[in-house]
Amino acid sequence: MTGQPLTRRDFLRAGCLAGTSAILGSQLRADEDKTRKLEPTADCLVVLWMAGGQASTETWDPKKYTPFERGMEAKAVYSTFRSIPTSVDGIQISEGLPNIAKVMHHGALVRTFKAGDLGFILHSRHQYHWHTGYIPPQPVAAPHIGAVISRTLGPRHPDVPAFIDIGQRSAGGEDFEVKAFQTAGFLGASHGPFLVPEPAQAVDTVRPPAGMSSKRFKERHDLYIKTLQARRQAAGLDPKEEEFVKSIEGAHRFLNSPAAKAFDLSLEPKDSYQAYNTGRFGLGCLLARRLVEAGARFIEVSTEYVPFLGWDTHENGHSRMVDMMKLIDAPIARLVRDLEERKLLSRTLIVIASEFSRDMLTEGKPDKPVKDQVTVPDRVAEEKHYGMHRHFTGAGGVVLYGGGMKRGYLHGKTADERPFVTIKDPVTIPNLHATLYRAMGIRADLSYEVENRPVFVTEDGKGKVVEELFA
Repeated sequence: MTGQPLTRRDFLRAGCLAGTSAILGSQLRADEDKTRKLEPTADCLVVLWMAGGQASTETWDPKKYTPFERGMEAKAVYSTFRSIPTSVDGIQISEGLPNIAKVMHHGALVRTFKAGDLGFILHSRHQYHWHTGYIPPQPVAAPHIGAVISRTLGPRHPDVPAFIDIGQRSAGGEDFEVKAFQTAGFLGASHGPFLVPEPAQAVDTVRPPAGMSSKRFKERHDLYIKTLQARRQAAGLDPKEEEFVKSIEGAHRFLNSPAAKAFDLSLEPKDSYQAYNTGRFGLGCLLARRLVEAGARFIEVSTEYVPFLGWDTHENGHSRMVDMMKLIDAPIARLVRDLEERKLLSRTLIVIASEFSRDMLTEGKPDKPVKDQVTVPDRVAEEKHYGMHRHFTGAGGVVLYGGGMKRGYLHGKTADERPFVTIKDPVTIPNLHATLYRAMGIRADLSYEVENRPVFVTEDGKGKVVEELFA
């Protein structure tokens, strides 16, 4: 089905069918021959998600700087930001990321991430593909990479949720589609994400609801336990009910654990809090650092996907990029430095990624064009047309810090002239996932059996580790 148009209605229908399939599916079990874990280079994975399509030529792979001139040819616009040197000789990134430039010696920069060819470009489809490794729709609900890690490795700390998702609230008209990949799918509710939509109010997620005292909360939980025991004795619980009970019990255990203090950002020193506080994403990075310290296994922090906002720059690309880079630059750099200073970076893998890149002229890939969604005039008459507004899947940036990756390393090469495609060492989603799983000690051909068929953690179990990225 790759390359075929898919409407949002099709996506919704398929998502519902997949959800039903997961609920009615057979008992889940792993392929025992492939659960033998590899020696991990990381104990925790942190994904910093640049939701909406971050333009790589404006951030990680800047091309020739083209200042704004009214009436300039659109095809002459390469990058709307100057490039600056980083702490690694020979690696330059956008002038909008000066703090990240100073910690590049801790990271590996991939400039040749190639998104899938999914036909007419929908953000929700590409985000689903990135997070699950599978192109929607699927006959079963594919699990998020965080759920796979939770199910395969379990929690690092017995009281801390293995999979924590920070920063995504509502995605507006695409809310259902975005939530379709924020689940454990067929792996079961107990491996789904602990959701923290508002990092500034994270502590509220580990407290009883407003208006309910701790005493009343305990009494209600005790009553729940008695009711559950009676139900088990009378008729027993089916596997799906048991999964739900496990997720409820895990959440309750966490709420009463000292580890829950990680969610209370008021305990952070004021200078540290302010260093991270560029907004919701910055505080999400602070929360991620505290959760790494507390023992979380997988954390995702999103800049939040809302159609036509954030990185989803259909117009005013340059000015919007200024604001978005200010949002991420200081907190990402601080997160890297903090984990390094605490001697945690070597066992924590940080991944900065987006569903695809952007370009002034090309929608999709030059050799596989798809229907344009943005009107780009031949000449740039207004500043709102100055920037990268079309969805580009021919090359994109991924940055990896710590977790056994090489430091100060540049992977791949893109063309210096438009259309800026990958010309050396491409990295696809199956291979990127294989690399992340390898770092966590999980084989790329691990599968779980559902509905009497194997479902692999990378597409068809064929993901190949990008060995060059490892130290």
